[in-house]
Amino acid sequence: MTAPRIALFAWALLGAAISAAADLSQWPRQSSPFPSDPVEESRLDSIISAMTLRDKAGQVIMGEIQHVSPTDVKRYRLGAVLNGGGSFPGKERHAAVSQWLALADAYHDASVDRDDGRPRIPVIWGTDAVHGANNVFGATLFPHNIGLGAAANPELLRLIGAATAREVAATGIYWNFAPTLAVPRNDRWGRTYEGYSEHPALVAELGAALIEGMQGAVGRDFMAPGKVLATAKHFVGDGGTAGGVDQGNTEASEEELSRIHGAGYRAALRSGAQTVMVSFSSWNGLKMHANPRLLQEALKGRMGFDGFLIGDWDAHSQVPGCTASSCPEAFNAGVDMFMAPKDWKALRRNLLRQVRSGEIPAERLDDAVRRILRVKLRAGLLDAPRPSERPLAPPGEAAAVHRSDWLGHTQHRALARRAVRESLVLLKNERGALPVAPNAKILVAGAAVANIPGQLGGWSMTWQGDDTENADFPNAASILDGLRAAVSEAGGTVEFRRFSEVLRDPAESLPDVALLVFGEKPYAEYEGDVETLEFSPRDKSHLKAARRLQAAGVPVVSVLLTGRPLAVLGEIEASDAFVVAWLPGSEGAGVADVLLADAQGEPRFDFTGRLPFSWPARPDQAVNNVGDDPYQPAFRFGFGLSYERPRPGNSPARSGAR
Repeated sequence: MTAPRIALFAWALLGAAISAAADLSQWPRQSSPFPSDPVEESRLDSIISAMTLRDKAGQVIMGEIQHVSPTDVKRYRLGAVLNGGGSFPGKERHAAVSQWLALADAYHDASVDRDDGRPRIPVIWGTDAVHGANNVFGATLFPHNIGLGAAANPELLRLIGAATAREVAATGIYWNFAPTLAVPRNDRWGRTYEGYSEHPALVAELGAALIEGMQGAVGRDFMAPGKVLATAKHFVGDGGTAGGVDQGNTEASEEELSRIHGAGYRAALRSGAQTVMVSFSSWNGLKMHANPRLLQEALKGRMGFDGFLIGDWDAHSQVPGCTASSCPEAFNAGVDMFMAPKDWKALRRNLLRQVRSGEIPAERLDDAVRRILRVKLRAGLLDAPRPSERPLAPPGEAAAVHRSDWLGHTQHRALARRAVRESLVLLKNERGALPVAPNAKILVAGAAVANIPGQLGGWSMTWQGDDTENADFPNAASILDGLRAAVSEAGGTVEFRRFSEVLRDPAESLPDVALLVFGEKPYAEYEGDVETLEFSPRDKSHLKAARRLQAAGVPVVSVLLTGRPLAVLGEIEASDAFVVAWLPGSEGAGVADVLLADAQGEPRFDFTGRLPFSWPARPDQAVNNVGDDPYQPAFRFGFGLSYERPRPGNSPARSGAR
């Protein structure tokens, strides 16, 4: 037996053992919120019966726009395309809305251009707009999910979902790979900030709200003008991997997998999620892309999911025995559409061969095609005109707004600024350090306060959020911008200095207050996995500056920009007030809204954010979740002070989702 066959045989044995041990009763029964429609199903029967095998193969494969031309879409009858993080029309980072829209039109026109009497099936374009239309120049970028978890406001999430949908739809794209419904249980994970919370009930509540805002509510405004399809991702257990290793192995009982990591999906399906993205990760050693028990029997069967499953970026290639260009195991396990960015052509060729040989049953291919077409039909995409001709608002509403005007729209920016205010968490406030009088002499220190890419984090113009500058975000405001505007209006002064300058050359006269801003550099996915939760182990200039100023009698207010809880007890001790601002997005001025007082010295806005994750006391305390025994965080899940509740004893910890 050859090595590949031995590996495949071992994979089959492992899969059989896990499947036999799985207990589907752990997954509560539910049904699709969309009533069964015989007329729709009859139409799908007619379409599928008129499709060739090559047509069907094209529907189940998605390629990336840098590797798929409109001509390819027409020739190979592809059902979907995507743009990855940092991928733009013509590779132009600052591509205008008109350029995105022109490419969307070109793909659409190619997909329906045929004169052979076969069905004309429009292509669908998917994108990772995970905190706003974050790939598009000039878009509004909202706080990452961890900050929205701190806000814990479902209505806010619905509004953000709707605003994101409209900015995405303005570019001609009608499918968004969001929200992430992971429940991060190890804060070393590089995707922690993509999770709303360590608490599954909060993840479920907020994820469902975002989905309703993004695609509309079933039976009311589902896929109305300006709405886009959402994606519940990544099914299932991606937040529970051992050691917090991205794409790793989640070691858990099925009861724990369902109760903790499955909670968000039950709520998402009830809210009408039509696509679910499969996780890179494994469960007890078996890759999710090769787990028919969970994909077919649990999700599509017991949980009533009748939409389609999309694979993640070449994730099928990690299944033992598979490659990027061939993986019948994943398709047979229940993946309905392959995400094959570069190798889509070879994958399609092999899939055709595998169907003809019977390695992939023809019935499995028909089921996948039916699911994809059902979603396109429900979403109104089978009959929709080209993207540039689709309305972005109901008749009479905002009719005068040009498509490009929706990017960075004033309403969206105001919403993002509100989200920043609601997401801020106050961990400490002594000596009356906050709120800061706007007419004071304020020292603002730290390069992060003026660095817009740093406050955006990953998935911001580029995949990792790196290799960008402030000019790449023309509609954004830095935290320093917000502080200067408010202080200037009140007659105060702001002096901006780097930490090295504070340490090397102290000011001749001491300020009334020092506001220090520091944080993590942008990262995404596995690039953000860390060994410990120590903040900035190689550079402690921020801590030295805080201690020096505090020793001089200057009240110190520290603001932390972070995508995860970090061990910063030293920094908190060296500060009179300490604020966690997470990754606030493009409206950094929202930070000043809460930190600065009004002209009468009263707070303009109070702190309402509460910790969506338990805060570590030590750098090695990466597994630190409410309900653990022992449970010894520095700050409990749900902790958060406010101007009305200035003492820790008056701020009860969350015991539930809210």
